[in-house]
Amino acid sequence: MNISESKTTETTAQTTGKPADNSGDSREQILYLLKTRGAQSATTIAEHLNISVVGARQHLNRMATDGLLARFDQAEKVGRPTSFWELTEKAHQRFPDRHSDLTVKLIDNVREIFGEQGLNALIDQREKESLTEYGSALASCKSLGARVKKLAEIRSREGYMAEAVQEKRGVWLLLENHCPICAAARECQGFCRSELEIFRQCLPTAKVERCEYLLDGARRCAYRISVQA
Repeated sequence: MNISESKTTETTAQTTGKPADNSGDSREQILYLLKTRGAQSATTIAEHLNISVVGARQHLNRMATDGLLARFDQAEKVGRPTSFWELTEKAHQRFPDRHSDLTVKLIDNVREIFGEQGLNALIDQREKESLTEYGSALASCKSLGARVKKLAEIRSREGYMAEAVQEKRGVWLLLENHCPICAAARECQGFCRSELEIFRQCLPTAKVERCEYLLDGARRCAYRISVQA
C-alpha cells in the first residue's frame, strides 16, 4: 500500500508496553517520520508517536523483519553507541513514484524518435507550464518566506513531501523529502536542472542553491534560498 501524505498523529500505548491496537497506523507513521526526518533512535520515534520505547522497539523489530527498516549503531560522545533506524530500499518503494516504468520507457522512446533535442523540448514545455502555474500561485505572496511556504505547499500537492524551514534570518530551506519523478530524473537529469531553474525564476529576488541532492546520495533534495545581498 502506498503511503499518503498524512500527518503523524498521536497514538497511545498500554501500560504494559504493548503497542496500541492501531499498529498498522503506527507502522505508517514510523515510515513517514523516517522518510521526512531521516534515521532516528527508538526513543525519538516513541516520543513522536506518543508510545512507550518498548512499544516502539516492537514495531521497529517487526518492520525490520519485514525488510522495511535497517538498524545501525552510531557512537556518542559519552557512553555506549546509540542504535538508529532508517528506511530500506523496499520501504522507499512504498512511496509513490509517478508510473516510473512507463515514464522511463516514454523517455527512451522520445530519445529514440526525436533525439536529445526533442527530449529537451519536452522538458522546456514542462518548465513553462510549471512556471505559469507557480507564478500565479505566488503572485499574492509579499515576503520571501511566504513565497517559499507557498512553493512548498504546491510541491507537496505534487507529491514531493515538501517543507519550508527558516534556517536563519533571511535564509529559508525548501526541503523535498520525496521525489515522485525519481525514475525520470535518474534517466534524464535535465528534469532536475529544469526544476532548479523554475525555483530561481519563481524567486527572482533571492539566491537559490541546491544544497542536498538525492541523485548524489543524499536522502532528499534541499534548496537554500536567501535574500540577495
